[in-house]
Amino acid sequence: MSEAMDSVLFSLSKAFCSPLAVFVQIQGCVICLTLAFGWACAAYVRNREIRRIKDSMRAGNSLAFLCQDINELEHSYQANLPRVSVVMPLKGFGEHNLHNWRSQVISLYGGPLEFLFVVESTEDPAYHAVSRLISDIKDNIDARVVVAGLSTTCSQKIHNQLIGVEQMHKDSKYVLFLDDDIRLHPGSIGALTAEMEKNPEIFIQTGYPLDLPSGSLGSYCIYEYHMPCSMGFATGGKTFFLWGGCMMMHADDFRYDCCGVVSGLRDGGYSDDMTLAAVAGAHKKLITSPPVAVFPHPLSSDLSFSRYWNYLRKQTFVLESYMFKVNWIMNRALFSSHCYLSWGFVMPYLMALTHVAAALRIYIQGYAREETTFVSNGLLLVSCLAACTFIELFSMWNLTRIEVQLCNILSPEAPRLSLATYNWVLVFIAMLVDNFLYPISAFRSHFSQSINWSGVRYYLKDGKINKIERSKDKGPKYTDLAWKHLYGKKAAPPKPSFLGGLLRSLEQWQQPKKFDV
Repeated sequence: MSEAMDSVLFSLSKAFCSPLAVFVQIQGCVICLTLAFGWACAAYVRNREIRRIKDSMRAGNSLAFLCQDINELEHSYQANLPRVSVVMPLKGFGEHNLHNWRSQVISLYGGPLEFLFVVESTEDPAYHAVSRLISDIKDNIDARVVVAGLSTTCSQKIHNQLIGVEQMHKDSKYVLFLDDDIRLHPGSIGALTAEMEKNPEIFIQTGYPLDLPSGSLGSYCIYEYHMPCSMGFATGGKTFFLWGGCMMMHADDFRYDCCGVVSGLRDGGYSDDMTLAAVAGAHKKLITSPPVAVFPHPLSSDLSFSRYWNYLRKQTFVLESYMFKVNWIMNRALFSSHCYLSWGFVMPYLMALTHVAAALRIYIQGYAREETTFVSNGLLLVSCLAACTFIELFSMWNLTRIEVQLCNILSPEAPRLSLATYNWVLVFIAMLVDNFLYPISAFRSHFSQSINWSGVRYYLKDGKINKIERSKDKGPKYTDLAWKHLYGKKAAPPKPSFLGGLLRSLEQWQQPKKFDV
């Protein structure tokens, strides 16, 4: 039996040294190095901003984390700042929400500012929680809760955003859409507004989250999923990417439905950022991402693997929605390339595992060297892949380190973030798991054409929502990332399963200390 297994193992190792297999393994190395280069460029942009802030502080501007020019803090300048309306669609209430909401409303922006917290109904747990928060600080901020009702033609999030826009102040010049699961810096609203004032051609300003993994494998999978996209937002200026968690736009674009932003979102819109990015592309509009627009995003302390899978399903489902034919073509190109590159990333590691296993069997059994010369070629490929993987992980670590440092500088009053809690063994495992599962999730989304999002099932037809089903009994009781209660009455936690037990055992392996933020 042992000889038969060795024969199969050696045959596989020899087959993985064929020209096609060598190409696949070299391709994996190229993917690693490409990601490493992209993260290095993103780290350069973020680090350049850190140096600028520190240089400004050394020059006497102790408030450089708020604005580049200290003269902008003069009353005469602050009195002329434009009015900004902040619209936050809410759904459910979780462990990080109060901290996040406080960071968003306690802003050091000097101009007129209003906050609109938009909920589906008064039965949403977020309604009572945010109402209490507003009552506690009502003398210091202009904030109110808006009840949007149920969506009928678009996703609930988009419906809440549009209702919030309808309720904003008539003199607001800019509207800022924020997700409720990120933490703003004291100067974030001022920095975004300053860029809009400098360049009126900007259509949308955006940013990107810095995931703070909680220690579970699921949280690291989400961190790894977001990291490749982060390089597209760390340009320090023009970008083609858009993240719905932070979008500042001209308020008049919504008042007058410029470029069809309102109708595009309202009439079958599923994803706010994909829809607005399509509008921007169709009308050659400018999207920018300032280097300070990176926001801490704490993940739930008990984010399970199943919840990561649900989140991944919703992300891949986005590629099934589109506005124009060109968006459908681009989505299909993204679908194909992402699936190819994901499995193209994973396959070399499976081959490398075979090469290493074959080499160990040769060493243990003492086979003659001339019978197993192919193994040395396999180990050479393994060495190349290991070196490229190390470079990739180092580049990811370096970008995360710099973004953590930037967040600490931009929020000096907040608890310090630390890189010490990141478990890089789990990061590597998450890279393999996430890239293996992405094509599976993408194909399932493509053939199902429906998704359950926070208890609401959306059906697509021709890239737009054409049917909405709601059922509290059949849908989930919690959100995926923040584990927020979706309904007023708490639901019992899901029953453990055998598979869940195995996953929890894997998650607890070398689990680091959780964030204390």
